[in-house]
Amino acid sequence: MGIPHNPALGYRPEIDGLRALAVIPVILFHAGMPLFSGGFVGVDIFFVISGYLITSIILAEKIRGRFSLINFYERRARRILPALFVVMLICLPVAWLTLDPSDLKYFAKSLVAVPTFSSNVLFWLESGYFDATAELKPLLHTWTLAVEEQYYLFFPLLLMLAWGLGRKRLIVLLTVVALASLALAQLGAHQDASNAFYLLPARAWELLAGSFIAFYFAWRPAAQHRARERCRSGGDFTGAFADRLCRGRFRQQHALPRP
Repeated sequence: MGIPHNPALGYRPEIDGLRALAVIPVILFHAGMPLFSGGFVGVDIFFVISGYLITSIILAEKIRGRFSLINFYERRARRILPALFVVMLICLPVAWLTLDPSDLKYFAKSLVAVPTFSSNVLFWLESGYFDATAELKPLLHTWTLAVEEQYYLFFPLLLMLAWGLGRKRLIVLLTVVALASLALAQLGAHQDASNAFYLLPARAWELLAGSFIAFYFAWRPAAQHRARERCRSGGDFTGAFADRLCRGRFRQQHALPRP
């Protein structure tokens, strides 16, 4: 999962804490620990964080009149692609030595899909995330990066086109998009779980949730300061969410994603 970073925004320890809260349960879920059977829900938290951070970066540049779509895409490519290619190179010999020919064929497809940020579509077409064969897909985890990068591709375009509408109309437009995405997620969770799990249309509402927070804080800096102080002084949300994950109240068979 590619979390954007901008030095101009400053170091955010509370964001790092949320990152840890999100990624550790995912790792323990994949390690097969029974207490973390709901750990995969950490992916949802990462999507919200990503939506918040990327929108904060865009808004900071838009307000200063320095936002460039080309420069934005260039920075994302320079940040993501080198590390992504390293991961692919590491996975290549491991896959060659451990996978049988049929699995190698699927792995070769993923090598093409990953750098084009379409691996979520590929894995959706192939099988479910919770299938036993998921362990034979070394690049399966890149589906989250694909969802994020697809959002980073379309969201700035939408923002630029709608920026002249004014604050209220812009928020109304994004709210309509978020509600439509949430409706698709709810429908898909009960009719096509893989669709709802992997694809951007059913995941966009989570990233937009983070974007809404970024808008609120950008327009009300005092509210952002109060929120940061609360994060430093208390851990009610962190404790409640961690308890929910650790106790496994989310299950693979539950209809997800859901609010």
